Amino acid sequence: MNGAQIIQRIAAGLGLEEGSFESDPEAKDPWIRLPGDKLAAAAEFLKGDGELEFDTLHCVSGVDWPGDDPPAIEVVYHLTSLTKKHWIVLKTRVARAGASLPTLETVWKAANWHEREVYDLFGIRFEGHSDLRRILLPSDWPGHPLLRDWEWPETWHKIPVKAGRQMTDRAESGQMTGVGPFD
Repeated sequence: MNGAQIIQRIAAGLGLEEGSFESDPEAKDPWIRLPGDKLAAAAEFLKGDGELEFDTLHCVSGVDWPGDDPPAIEVVYHLTSLTKKHWIVLKTRVARAGASLPTLETVWKAANWHEREVYDLFGIRFEGHSDLRRILLPSDWPGHPLLRDWEWPETWHKIPVKAGRQMTDRAESGQMTGVGPFD
Protein backbone atom coordinates (compact mmCIF):
# COMPACT_ATOMS: atom_id res chain seq x y z
CA MET A 1 0.00 0.00 0.00
CA ASN A 2 1.15 3.53 -0.64
CA GLY A 3 0.82 6.46 1.75
CA ALA A 4 -2.52 7.65 0.39
CA GLN A 5 -4.04 4.18 0.64
CA ILE A 6 -2.78 3.72 4.21
CA ILE A 7 -4.17 7.11 5.26
CA GLN A 8 -7.53 6.35 3.58
CA ARG A 9 -7.71 3.01 5.37
CA ILE A 10 -6.91 4.62 8.74
CA ALA A 11 -9.57 7.32 8.21
CA ALA A 12 -12.18 4.73 7.20
CA GLY A 13 -11.24 2.32 9.99
CA LEU A 14 -11.51 5.02 12.65
CA GLY A 15 -14.59 6.66 11.14
CA LEU A 16 -12.77 9.97 10.67
CA GLU A 17 -14.55 12.67 8.73
CA GLU A 18 -12.82 14.86 6.18
CA GLY A 19 -11.23 17.81 7.98
CA SER A 20 -10.97 16.04 11.35
CA PHE A 21 -7.34 15.11 10.68
CA GLU A 22 -4.31 16.33 8.72
CA SER A 23 -2.06 14.22 6.53
CA ASP A 24 0.57 14.24 3.81
CA PRO A 25 0.55 11.03 1.80
CA GLU A 26 3.21 12.36 -0.59
CA ALA A 27 5.86 13.09 2.05
CA LYS A 28 8.99 10.94 2.04
CA ASP A 29 7.56 9.44 5.23
CA PRO A 30 3.77 9.69 4.79
CA TRP A 31 2.08 10.98 7.92
CA ILE A 32 -1.28 11.47 9.54
CA ARG A 33 -2.01 13.78 12.49
CA LEU A 34 -4.89 12.74 14.70
CA PRO A 35 -6.48 14.25 17.80
CA GLY A 36 -5.03 12.79 21.01
CA ASP A 37 -8.33 11.17 21.96
CA LYS A 38 -8.07 8.99 18.82
CA LEU A 39 -4.48 7.86 19.51
CA ALA A 40 -5.14 4.60 21.38
CA ALA A 41 -7.84 3.47 18.93
CA ALA A 42 -5.57 4.36 16.00
CA ALA A 43 -2.71 2.31 17.46
CA GLU A 44 -4.92 -0.74 17.96
CA PHE A 45 -6.26 -0.39 14.43
CA LEU A 46 -2.83 0.13 12.86
CA LYS A 47 -1.47 -3.01 14.47
CA GLY A 48 -4.56 -5.21 14.25
CA ASP A 49 -5.91 -4.46 10.77
CA GLY A 50 -5.01 -7.30 8.40
CA GLU A 51 -4.21 -4.94 5.53
CA LEU A 52 -1.98 -2.67 7.62
CA GLU A 53 -0.28 -4.87 10.26
CA PHE A 54 1.98 -2.16 11.69
CA ASP A 55 3.98 -4.52 13.87
CA THR A 56 7.02 -2.34 14.60
CA LEU A 57 7.30 0.94 16.49
CA HIS A 58 10.70 2.42 15.65
CA CYS A 59 10.66 5.53 17.77
CA VAL A 60 8.55 8.06 19.60
CA SER A 61 9.77 11.64 19.63
CA GLY A 62 8.53 15.05 20.60
CA VAL A 63 8.60 18.49 19.02
CA ASP A 64 7.98 21.59 21.11
CA TRP A 65 5.88 24.31 19.46
CA PRO A 66 5.86 27.11 22.10
CA GLY A 67 4.75 29.71 19.53
CA ASP A 68 1.47 27.91 18.77
CA ASP A 69 -1.72 29.28 20.24
CA PRO A 70 -2.01 27.56 22.65
CA PRO A 71 1.58 26.29 22.95
CA ALA A 72 1.76 22.59 22.02
CA ILE A 73 4.01 19.57 21.92
CA GLU A 74 3.73 17.24 18.97
CA VAL A 75 4.36 13.54 19.62
CA VAL A 76 5.53 11.56 16.61
CA TYR A 77 5.39 7.77 16.21
CA HIS A 78 7.33 6.08 13.38
CA LEU A 79 5.69 2.76 12.45
CA THR A 80 6.54 0.00 9.99
CA SER A 81 4.85 -3.15 8.84
CA LEU A 82 7.66 -5.62 8.27
CA THR A 83 5.22 -8.15 6.79
CA LYS A 84 3.52 -5.69 4.40
CA LYS A 85 6.66 -3.59 3.78
CA HIS A 86 5.09 -0.17 4.28
CA TRP A 87 5.39 2.59 6.86
CA ILE A 88 3.54 5.56 8.29
CA VAL A 89 4.21 8.36 10.74
CA LEU A 90 1.48 8.94 13.30
CA LYS A 91 1.38 12.40 14.88
CA THR A 92 -0.67 14.08 17.56
CA ARG A 93 -0.46 17.40 19.38
CA VAL A 94 -1.13 18.10 23.03
CA ALA A 95 -1.25 21.38 24.92
CA ARG A 96 2.03 22.06 26.73
CA ALA A 97 0.28 22.74 30.01
CA GLY A 98 -0.52 19.40 31.64
CA ALA A 99 0.42 17.43 28.52
CA SER A 100 -0.96 13.90 28.68
CA LEU A 101 -1.61 11.04 26.24
CA PRO A 102 -2.58 7.40 26.65
CA THR A 103 0.32 4.96 26.66
CA LEU A 104 0.80 2.79 23.59
CA GLU A 105 3.01 0.25 25.36
CA THR A 106 0.05 -2.14 25.48
CA VAL A 107 0.11 -2.16 21.66
CA TRP A 108 3.87 -2.00 21.04
CA LYS A 109 6.16 -3.02 23.92
CA ALA A 110 8.91 -0.78 22.51
CA ALA A 111 6.78 2.23 23.45
CA ASN A 112 7.76 1.68 27.10
CA TRP A 113 11.25 3.18 26.88
CA HIS A 114 10.38 5.63 24.09
CA GLU A 115 7.54 7.13 26.11
CA ARG A 116 9.80 7.38 29.14
CA GLU A 117 12.29 9.35 27.05
CA VAL A 118 9.58 11.74 25.81
CA TYR A 119 8.34 12.14 29.39
CA ASP A 120 11.89 12.83 30.61
CA LEU A 121 12.77 15.39 27.94
CA PHE A 122 9.38 17.04 27.26
CA GLY A 123 7.27 16.33 30.36
CA ILE A 124 4.39 14.56 28.62
CA ARG A 125 2.61 12.09 30.90
CA PHE A 126 1.58 8.79 29.32
CA GLU A 127 -1.51 7.65 31.19
CA GLY A 128 -1.53 3.94 32.03
CA HIS A 129 2.22 3.54 31.48
CA SER A 130 3.63 0.70 33.59
CA ASP A 131 6.80 2.54 34.72
CA LEU A 132 6.67 6.24 33.87
CA ARG A 133 9.85 7.67 35.36
CA ARG A 134 12.88 9.45 34.01
CA ILE A 135 15.17 7.33 31.86
CA LEU A 136 18.03 9.68 30.88
CA LEU A 137 18.21 12.22 33.67
CA PRO A 138 18.28 11.90 37.46
CA SER A 139 14.84 11.70 39.06
CA ASP A 140 15.26 15.12 40.68
CA TRP A 141 16.56 16.95 37.59
CA PRO A 142 14.84 20.33 37.20
CA GLY A 143 12.47 20.60 34.26
CA HIS A 144 12.48 19.00 30.83
CA PRO A 145 15.49 19.98 28.69
CA LEU A 146 14.00 19.72 25.19
CA LEU A 147 11.35 22.34 25.86
CA ARG A 148 12.53 25.39 23.99
CA ASP A 149 12.20 27.71 26.98
CA TRP A 150 14.10 25.41 29.36
CA GLU A 151 17.23 26.93 30.88
CA TRP A 152 20.30 25.12 32.17
CA PRO A 153 20.59 25.20 35.93
CA GLU A 154 23.90 26.59 37.13
CA THR A 155 24.37 23.62 39.44
CA TRP A 156 22.74 20.35 40.38
CA HIS A 157 23.44 19.20 43.96
CA LYS A 158 26.30 21.76 44.05
CA ILE A 159 27.85 20.22 40.92
CA PRO A 160 28.41 22.78 38.12
CA VAL A 161 26.42 21.66 35.08
CA LYS A 162 26.24 24.74 32.91
CA ALA A 163 29.02 25.16 30.37
CA GLY A 164 31.64 27.55 31.69
CA ARG A 165 32.73 30.72 29.91
CA GLN A 166 35.90 29.01 28.59
CA MET A 167 33.91 26.23 26.91
CA THR A 168 31.38 28.72 25.55
CA ASP A 169 34.15 30.92 24.11
CA ARG A 170 35.74 27.91 22.41
CA ALA A 171 32.45 26.77 20.92
CA GLU A 172 31.54 30.25 19.70
CA SER A 173 34.96 30.63 18.03
CA GLY A 174 34.34 27.47 16.02
CA GLN A 175 36.67 25.15 17.96
CA MET A 176 35.63 21.57 18.44
CA THR A 177 34.41 20.98 21.99
CA GLY A 178 33.55 17.76 23.74
CA VAL A 179 36.12 15.79 21.74
CA GLY A 180 39.17 15.79 23.98
CA PRO A 181 39.83 13.96 27.22
CA PHE A 182 39.37 17.15 29.28
CA ASP A 183 36.38 18.72 27.48
